[in-house]
Amino acid sequence: MSTGDSPTVARRRVRLAIREAREARGLTQSDVAESMEWSLSKVIRIEGGEVSISPNDLRPLLAYLGIKDRTRVDNLVANAKASRVRAQPWWKQKRFREFLTPASQQLIEFEAEAVAIHYYSVFIVPGPLQVREYAEAVLRTWLDELLTEELIATRVESRMRRRESLLNRADPPNIKTLLDQSLVQRRFGGPQVLTAQLTDLLELHESGRVNVRIVPYDIDVPLPRPSALYDALYLSEEGNDADAVLYREIDMTDEIVEDANRASNYRMRFESVWEASMDEAATNDFLRHRLKELARNKSLK
Repeated sequence: MSTGDSPTVARRRVRLAIREAREARGLTQSDVAESMEWSLSKVIRIEGGEVSISPNDLRPLLAYLGIKDRTRVDNLVANAKASRVRAQPWWKQKRFREFLTPASQQLIEFEAEAVAIHYYSVFIVPGPLQVREYAEAVLRTWLDELLTEELIATRVESRMRRRESLLNRADPPNIKTLLDQSLVQRRFGGPQVLTAQLTDLLELHESGRVNVRIVPYDIDVPLPRPSALYDALYLSEEGNDADAVLYREIDMTDEIVEDANRASNYRMRFESVWEASMDEAATNDFLRHRLKELARNKSLK
């Protein structure tokens, strides 16, 4: 285990090793549960990252799965110990945990460890890049569920904490963001809210904290489905698909995907769209022009 690995990264290393070894032997989760005399839910939760496995449980499991190399076993046991460090992050507090899906909780953990993040968004600015008034306007706009004032306030506070944690990290990740041109026109909350959001994006972009490119309407490369919003988080080095985590939102569901082949497909598509989109200078000009339009329209009223 590398010095300084977080409980999140350590837990991920262990559970992926368990899953890969199980699949390599052609075993199901039920097979593991029966042989280890565990409940099926315990196996599912360990492989899903919902709970950590104890070193005492891990050693016989590794033997059953055929992992017997002494060095590898010792490393995985060390990771299992590190994964059980009991820190209480803000998103585990009851007031937030009740309103966050399991996938979004994992996403927040990975955001704290990622060395690089790629955001692709069509309809809204990615959550950690939203300003408070924009986040609230977005939550009040969705028609697929009726949100209480308490729920809106909690979700807005969650996004603000994610923003603070991500953008003010001592070792911030390299963030690349692809935003559809239509997003810059869409007035969640009205012109004043959009002005605040675009001004913030421009400042983040010009300061180098976030790399933003606008995807123009006339782009001539294949695009991800409009209904798909995704984040690609790289935990060791940018572009390392074997150590990448995907977070996807499709329709009413969200999920964490840990698959190197799918991560590679997403990365190649992202890079293709990135290269075909407005470059940094053109994006700056576009955002400035849109802000001038909003200011001019406001002055005419």
